[in-house]
Amino acid sequence: MSQAPDSGRGPVVTPARVVIGLCLSAPFVAMLWVGSYARTDPAFIGIPFFYWYQMLWVLISTALTMIAYKLWQRDQRARAAAKGGAER
Repeated sequence: MSQAPDSGRGPVVTPARVVIGLCLSAPFVAMLWVGSYARTDPAFIGIPFFYWYQMLWVLISTALTMIAYKLWQRDQRARAAAKGGAER
């Protein structure tokens, strides 16, 4: 089995990838830190804080995942363009 020669470099950590990681890990941290939302007050239109906080994170998680996906696409396009330019 022949493989393409490796450049010898490991995974590249870029600022965009750091932001992607933060966007994807923020919902997990927020939901795993139960002490921050395990209460009933303040209620919002009669809904205890415990429930509306979690539902709010559904929307926030969607937005953060979308941001991470768009950053990933842009990062991949930039890497492909740099790789294509380096071969010339």
